[in-house]
Amino acid sequence: MKVLYFFFIFFSAFCFSQQNEEFKMVKNYYNQHRSMLNQEFKKKFDAEKNNVIKTSIKQDFLFFMKKMDSIENVALTGALLKVKNLEDLSKINAKFISSSSAVSHTTTDQEANYPGGINTLRQQVARLFYGDGVYSETGNIKAIVVFVVEKDGSISNVQADSENFTFNRQAEIALYSVPDKFSPASVNGNPVRFRYKLPLAFNLK
Repeated sequence: MKVLYFFFIFFSAFCFSQQNEEFKMVKNYYNQHRSMLNQEFKKKFDAEKNNVIKTSIKQDFLFFMKKMDSIENVALTGALLKVKNLEDLSKINAKFISSSSAVSHTTTDQEANYPGGINTLRQQVARLFYGDGVYSETGNIKAIVVFVVEKDGSISNVQADSENFTFNRQAEIALYSVPDKFSPASVNGNPVRFRYKLPLAFNLK
């Protein structure tokens, strides 16, 4: 039972929906390959009687999954560049309802909210954050991530602000990849675009 639990927990971590279509396509593609790898390794593991070889199969499985994470991150970086280029091309002089943090200091009937609140949002970002893609000589990095919650609750125009470029890139990918949409902000009962600021702190050691 412990063996099955190991495989299923490892695979279940990759099963979640995505907001942005570009990121959804990348995630779905690599999730399919993880599923196939998971099935093949599980067959091989279950058929093997020697415990030493079982341990070796388990290590090979972890190695392949780690490589898959790295390859997927390259694809997600490409998706990030594409999305940002498209957003830059489509920018207009839009008016945003501003917030200095998760709390707005402007007049809104309702602020934009993530299902479960800001702590759930931070947990989702931490789960999706690819730490191996960050190159830093210091373990602690703090950043402010600013993004727009659109009228339909989707996220756009994500910008992470820290001194570490690789951290910014991974934080932006994680934000674009969160599984749920926001409840949009509203003014006079009508949904409005909302500029949201999310402070983040990571210990990468």
